[in-house]
Amino acid sequence: MRSTTRQVLPLDTSLLKPGLRLAVGVSGGADSVALLRALAERSSQFGLVLHAAHLHHGLRGAEADGDLEFVRRLAADLAVPFHAARVDAGDEAEKAGESIEEAARRLRYLWFRKLLSETPLDAIATAHTHDDQAETVCAKFLRGAWTEGLSGIHPVVEFPEGRVVRPLLGATRAEIEAYLKALGQQWREDSSNRDAAFTRNRIRHELLPLLEGWNPQLRDHLAQMAVLARDEEAWWQAEMVRLGPQILMSGKPVRGGGRAAGDGLAVDVTRLAGLAPALQRRLLRYAAEQLGAALDFPSTEALRSLALEGRAGQRRELAQGLRAERTPRELRLTVEAISSSGAADTVPDYAGSIPGEIAGQAFGVRLRVEVVADQGSDDSARTATLRNWRPGDRVRLRYSGGPRKVKEVLERLRVTGSNRAIWPVLEVEGRIVWMKGVEVEPERGIAVVATDLDPAGEERAANAFRNDPFE
Repeated sequence: MRSTTRQVLPLDTSLLKPGLRLAVGVSGGADSVALLRALAERSSQFGLVLHAAHLHHGLRGAEADGDLEFVRRLAADLAVPFHAARVDAGDEAEKAGESIEEAARRLRYLWFRKLLSETPLDAIATAHTHDDQAETVCAKFLRGAWTEGLSGIHPVVEFPEGRVVRPLLGATRAEIEAYLKALGQQWREDSSNRDAAFTRNRIRHELLPLLEGWNPQLRDHLAQMAVLARDEEAWWQAEMVRLGPQILMSGKPVRGGGRAAGDGLAVDVTRLAGLAPALQRRLLRYAAEQLGAALDFPSTEALRSLALEGRAGQRRELAQGLRAERTPRELRLTVEAISSSGAADTVPDYAGSIPGEIAGQAFGVRLRVEVVADQGSDDSARTATLRNWRPGDRVRLRYSGGPRKVKEVLERLRVTGSNRAIWPVLEVEGRIVWMKGVEVEPERGIAVVATDLDPAGEERAANAFRNDPFE
């Protein structure tokens, strides 16, 4: 049994390097208050430079205002620099067509990344616990997750601006509350944590207590499953990087040998049949991922069946535009490009003034367009338009000799299928001054700073976010 009387929290000290400039995300709840207190107590031991960060989500009215002031006073008492910001998660959720939980999490990590980029910080610590890990793995299991989903909350997630670390994943809520009570430290209770409308709360307050009647060690077992799944997923990813180029082929075979260039990937069905089922599934999912599609279990099994038992000429159409065709020797996978009457035509243009911000929900990107006064900018009103690329568009890449067709740039980036159909560019006075994925020759007088509206989209390790609905 875990002791609830210990007064030293189990921190993952491997995440704490000497001289680390670390901001603690503090909501005011028990977990984050305990993390800040524990790190403050041990900051000299580990050579930490601590900050506290609090985001007001624009929810819960006066209660949230009280949370902000509570954290501000706590930071002052600990002589820790304090950072705060306000957002409107409810309004953002409505605009983006997502749940308030999703919007709040997205806004929170956008702000964390902004802090990392604008403040002398190396990392931000969040107070996810052993219980959070168990709840996350349980939720993903209920939703039918693959191994990456069962890996739950990752201890570290890297962003270009810095990293997010979770030193408290080994601590239970009982340990945390015992620690705070021993200190005489108060904390804030979030009334929404009891709202049964949220799946998280039903799992926490109803499902897990019920299951613990069958197995009191259930939370430990779920957390252990996350470690096993995370390590196995890392191994599989490395294997796919190694084996993928050996087994997956691009284009189509041509008479006389070799392959003609073209969209899509192909798998030699004879070689696939000789592999273990686990490896077959991984290769098919990996191939789909290279084309920008994600396969669920039924889709993966449908592809396996077509590859191993299908006849030449048989086809299957799957979600996200993925198409599979069986030939005598191969299973060919392509992603159907969105036609001129399809989704690409429904993507709106987003106009904004300079200077200013443009949030392109359809593209998952927010652009901040700034005036660079020392470059001789024109003071007259100017407008920028964030839009989808169009045939005939040209862009001047930095350090390139002349304008390039956007279509050719996308080909060089290996952007294919439905991914190519929707690709954002920013136009100012008829010239493309920004394009996703490349460095464009700067426009005289302006600068463009881009931020992903979905922080998970930046990296494969952001699976930690896609697979962690409770962050």
